[in-house]
Amino acid sequence: MTHVITIAPFAPVLPSDPPRAAYLHVPFCAHRCGYCNFTLVAGRDDLIDGYLEAIGSELAWLESPRPVDTLFFGGGTPTQLPADRLARLIATARRWFPLADGYEFSIEANPADVTDERLAQLAELGVSRISLGGQSFNQAKLSRLERDHTPEQLSRAVTIAKRWMRSVSVDLIFGVPEESLAVWQHDLETLLKLEPDHVSTYGLTFERGTAFWSRLQQGHLSRLDEDLEGAMYAAAIDTLTAAGFEHYEVSNFARPGHRCRHNEIYWAGGGYYAAGPGAARFVDGRRELNHRSTTTWLRRVQAGQSPVAESEILPPVDRARELLVFGLRRLAGVERQSFCHVTGFEIDALVGPELADLARLGLMEVEPDGVRLTRAGLFVSDAIWPRLLRPSAARDAATASAGRSL
Repeated sequence: MTHVITIAPFAPVLPSDPPRAAYLHVPFCAHRCGYCNFTLVAGRDDLIDGYLEAIGSELAWLESPRPVDTLFFGGGTPTQLPADRLARLIATARRWFPLADGYEFSIEANPADVTDERLAQLAELGVSRISLGGQSFNQAKLSRLERDHTPEQLSRAVTIAKRWMRSVSVDLIFGVPEESLAVWQHDLETLLKLEPDHVSTYGLTFERGTAFWSRLQQGHLSRLDEDLEGAMYAAAIDTLTAAGFEHYEVSNFARPGHRCRHNEIYWAGGGYYAAGPGAARFVDGRRELNHRSTTTWLRRVQAGQSPVAESEILPPVDRARELLVFGLRRLAGVERQSFCHVTGFEIDALVGPELADLARLGLMEVEPDGVRLTRAGLFVSDAIWPRLLRPSAARDAATASAGRSL
């Protein structure tokens, strides 16, 4: 199947503009899956009340409410909070981040937590979009991923969510040890029958510090063949686009009108507020990252101390390269004139030789009005980004990697 995308104008947001997005990190989970390296605490519901107090304190440092177009609760598992505690968190968030007309309010949820009663409450509190961490409809695959829900619970969660939410998104993972292309195709086809509004597909990664990483090093787990993983990604693209989904970002597919507007702010380089352990914000050109340890974040906020662990303002040239990479994650690519207007840099002046090499390899389309990844480039995008962010240091390694992947 031919994969054709027309370049649309790049619409970045100037970092000096007041942010119109906010993210709250909810670190609680019933347990930590073996592949997960997110900021979370498992089996520590005793920390919930302290967390809620600390979130209120951290947000109070804003001093005045900040209206937003998008609000996102991620985790962890926000729905791990008891109903009354989650309602309290939502009330706190909406106090400091009043929702503008036409807002998008997203919350991540575990399929096992989804009931009509729970989602009716969330809808009443203003939640408009739910993102289900489904991962698979195959029980053996879910067990290998150490997920605590069943295929039946996932199907039921999607059905219930469609009754209460304006938009329903489901995450799926491919490339799991022992997984076959047939299992992955079944995941895609089963999900399509449930008619979600948005699908995110991710290849399994083995992150240093996770249980899966240790098992990989010990030989207890094996990566799938690279060609098989590529075939799985191709199956996702072809199956979902044939079903009417727009492939609008490397890992994301949406029915018309159901893109994740919050994530699009990230990819456009816009500003965003954030609170909670491990939360990252970008305000007035400064990027800050809170301490990843939930207990350290709690201790600092409770003591009236800043929870920020890292803070930086990128030099203009580095910020421009970063914005280019963010934009290239979108299949529409980056429009030259808009990019230059926002960053002050011509694309070719930043990475001209790199783009020429990537075009020669068939990984990038370089046109007079803009640049974008080709279909082949989508499959090796992780090898392309370092080259565009650090051209001189990454050129040889990225070219070799991309060439092997082709």
